Amino acid sequence: MLKVSEVLKVKGNTLFTATPETLVTQALQTMSTHDIGSLVIMQSGQLVGMLTFREIIRYLSEHHATIGDVVSGAIMERNPVSVSPDTLATEVQRLMLAHHSRYVPVMEGEMLLGVISFYDMAQAIAAAQKFENSMLKAYIRDWPADKEPAKNS
Repeated sequence: MLKVSEVLKVKGNTLFTATPETLVTQALQTMSTHDIGSLVIMQSGQLVGMLTFREIIRYLSEHHATIGDVVSGAIMERNPVSVSPDTLATEVQRLMLAHHSRYVPVMEGEMLLGVISFYDMAQAIAAAQKFENSMLKAYIRDWPADKEPAKNS
């Protein structure tokens, strides 16, 4: 079964974080520059929230499209759901759907290892299915000559 640790290996280990005091305008600049949809909000080495485009858009909608000097901590999602490197992909999918989370931090104890996005999960699952499909095709192709596949009568 596919685990989060395997998804992180393929994705890479670049992390982008901010603090609750980071201005949302700075967070937007970081997200735009690096083409990422979220920042993990850390304070004193602890995960305290997630800032995604969803929270930013919600804030803009409620405040007539102005950010001003708002800090990330004011609009971040507090206590986001997180997973460990040993979490199975099926559990990550379930958590993402149940919590409407497109981005999930990967934690080992209190250490941040990365962020898994909905896109990362879709890509990893598609790659795993492609591999499984090719293995099944190879198995069928190499079917022993003296054994016929079962026929339906």
